[in-house]
Amino acid sequence: MAQRRARVEVTETGIRIIRKKSRISGWGVYASEPINKNKRIIEYTGEKISCAEADRRETKYQKKGQIWCFTLNRAWFRDGNVGGSMARLINHSCNGNCYSEVIKDVVWIRASKNITKGEELSYDYNTEGEAGMRCRCHPTCTYKI
Repeated sequence: MAQRRARVEVTETGIRIIRKKSRISGWGVYASEPINKNKRIIEYTGEKISCAEADRRETKYQKKGQIWCFTLNRAWFRDGNVGGSMARLINHSCNGNCYSEVIKDVVWIRASKNITKGEELSYDYNTEGEAGMRCRCHPTCTYKI
């Protein structure tokens, strides 16, 4: 089986990012250039689905140790696993270097600090432990995502 290679992408905001194996979990997203604090990096895209459909899909995804559905509001979600951008590969970290911003039904991932070239992008998923999965941001973390 052929191994997937790292992939460089230029986001809709003009930021160069790269997908490659993560030290946190699976695939990750890394800065291919310095990114300034508060800069919009990438839109988290995916199919817009109802709360009920998100619950159904997340049950299936979480059995595989994955979280793909992003909350827009109490009624709607984005499923990054269906038509999603590379943003879906940004891993959770309790002390990430990014944050999410929801504007109506658009989700932006933004830099919460200055990010250096080669640094892995991460943000707090803010799931409050609902997924019941162990955080992997560092070996001694006991937080549940």
